[in-house]
Amino acid sequence: MYAIPDRIADRYELTDPISTGGMGQVFRGYDTVLDRPVAVKVIRPDLVTRPDKYPELAARFRREARVTARIEHPNVPAVYDAAVDTDQGMLYLVMQLVRGEPLADLIAEQKPLPIATVAAVAAQMCAALSYAHAVPVVHRDLKPGNVMIADDGTVKVLDFGIAAVLRTDMTRITVTGTQLGTCAYMPPEQISGGGVNPRSDLYSLGCVLFEMLTGRTVFPPEYGPLQQQNAHAYEVPSPPSLLVSGLPEDLDRLVMDLLAKDPEARPASAQDVHDRLVPHLPLPDPTAPDKPLPPGGMPDPTRPYRRPMAPRPRKPVEKPTRPLPPTLVEPTDRFIPGLDPGALSEADAHAQSLIADERYAQAVGVLDEVIDPAASALGTESDQVVELRLLRATALVFGGDAGRALPEFTALADVLERQAGRDDPRALLCRQQAAYCLALLGETTRALRAGEELLVRIREVGGDRSEDALDLRQAIAMWRLRSGDTERAARELGGLYDDLRAEYGPQAPETLQVAELMARLSRRDRP
Repeated sequence: MYAIPDRIADRYELTDPISTGGMGQVFRGYDTVLDRPVAVKVIRPDLVTRPDKYPELAARFRREARVTARIEHPNVPAVYDAAVDTDQGMLYLVMQLVRGEPLADLIAEQKPLPIATVAAVAAQMCAALSYAHAVPVVHRDLKPGNVMIADDGTVKVLDFGIAAVLRTDMTRITVTGTQLGTCAYMPPEQISGGGVNPRSDLYSLGCVLFEMLTGRTVFPPEYGPLQQQNAHAYEVPSPPSLLVSGLPEDLDRLVMDLLAKDPEARPASAQDVHDRLVPHLPLPDPTAPDKPLPPGGMPDPTRPYRRPMAPRPRKPVEKPTRPLPPTLVEPTDRFIPGLDPGALSEADAHAQSLIADERYAQAVGVLDEVIDPAASALGTESDQVVELRLLRATALVFGGDAGRALPEFTALADVLERQAGRDDPRALLCRQQAAYCLALLGETTRALRAGEELLVRIREVGGDRSEDALDLRQAIAMWRLRSGDTERAARELGGLYDDLRAEYGPQAPETLQVAELMARLSRRDRP
């Protein structure tokens, strides 16, 4: 085994392993500079066997990574960084983290897949390959495990990071004589050690198509690696139609063309394969209902064709929580399945520390891991869960994710009002944050209406000069300006200025900020 550090280049923190391959491991990571989750592929350190050759190898790695990063396409995860950590002796790629399900899981769940789903997956793979082959880059390891279906149905072809670059002026990182690829999907020319080309990827695509249509690999899974290689090199596969009845004849023929032993007998390009798949793609219907993806459900790769350029899928509507007595307090030592004792307090402290360091996305991730198990065991309105949800909503809004923060603040306000009454300070604060989220999302009219209703309640509880009232009054004035009601906004700013001056003094930052805004409005109104 080889050791992988917890942090690379003093920037990328590695958390959970996602997958392991012959060239290295892929980790779920966190970019501490840009506050976002990433995927980090660490090339195996033990592949670098000669320290005197390490600088040359690192230079080649950078060169290939730059070429790979040129595959700018929605069906290929973006490459963010590729570098060498000289202190650790590591080569690594930092990529877009894809949230979704592997194609292998989709096949296992639904085998064989519906024709429209097969066509949608394969057509999106062809789109990615056509751009890669134009670079030119050959993937060399296409298989269901290297294809992800994102939550919105977009297909992502993974692991271009170790692909072969088809440029004669570039030295490959691949060790001479080493076979990259998986036996069940490897083309004959790759097995024999011959050169690969774009049509090699098309053979592997044919293997994936075969598996989607039939639910099994081209050659029996009982075959060992050597048998698999011999079969791909010499045996003629059975057509998919012999295993599954009712397959369209043209799809059956496409698979067999892709699985031709001679590369020259295969389709000429990924574009040609795409064209033959088009008749089986679902027709666009942007007005059709867009069903939300249920928790744990498999994403639908036909969606990009049925609803082209559509917004991201709606989230499922949550059922109302079961009303709980307002005095219910669950014991802190209650067993929570899936979590260690003390996990909630540890997550709370860890997330607060991350928020203090402005690492909002990572704080949300820490809280996501414990909130659902805690809610299942303790109830969604238990004290512990409510505190964690409040912290998560705060991290979301600080991190700029108003879309997720809005429904959470609204739901928490409802919970706190049921538990502590309509005038509970934290319930009012959640309502206020929800109004701010509406404004951040461009819903100025709704934000203004919510703010005006809330201001009445805040004034009743704390008066016109409470901190919350003053903050909300300024926000409402700004929203009026944004909606074009300049005259009313100017009047409200005048009253706000007087109260800020009386409460904080004439030189307080809050007072000066409103004074400057009023001066700008005054200059704008002059003839």
